Amino acid sequence: MSISEPQSINLRIEGSQTTIFEDFILTKGHVITTASSEGCHCCNGRNGDRNTSPGPTPTTALDDASIQKAFTFDATYDKKYDDFLIKRIGPDTNTVTNYWLLYIDYQFAKFGGCQLKVNPSQKVLWVFGASENTPFLDLHGPTTVRRNQSTTFGVINGRNGEPIEGATVRGQQTTANGQVQLTFDTAGSFLFKATKNGTIRSPALNILVV
Repeated sequence: MSISEPQSINLRIEGSQTTIFEDFILTKGHVITTASSEGCHCCNGRNGDRNTSPGPTPTTALDDASIQKAFTFDATYDKKYDDFLIKRIGPDTNTVTNYWLLYIDYQFAKFGGCQLKVNPSQKVLWVFGASENTPFLDLHGPTTVRRNQSTTFGVINGRNGEPIEGATVRGQQTTANGQVQLTFDTAGSFLFKATKNGTIRSPALNILVV
């Protein structure tokens, strides 16, 4: 078994009601076992002969995040694809109509989570209940703002860059151009997301008010 070097991977796990994990996670290709996997199985990007060298994968990132954040997940192991099939992450279990999917940089992953090698420049997203056309909110704006000064933030669809109208950001809704004006009357660090029914919530934006 080849050993890969650990890398810091940008991982986000969006459940039905809350963000289960959102941070960089140090991971590398390694052996994984779950309650439904019937044993231990290697997960290092070489699964299914997809790559010639090992590396960190979306599923090893999930596995290491579950240890760090103390949530659980379950998956079966499919010998045909030499990969894990996610059944549950945190409280969200697959149903006929809603299930876990993997996206890399907002694009649907064409291969399994152990067949793909990922790197720190990529955004790894496990999401529950998304469909082919579900918008993925992406919140952007300055990371440092002045107190009592109106500041513009924007929300777009991460799939195609189109502005999102009606997304809620700190109690305010975006206009037709996907923008919202926010004013902070207290100095400090603030972490917030954009949300809207029928979409996948955005990554968190961390700003400093001075």
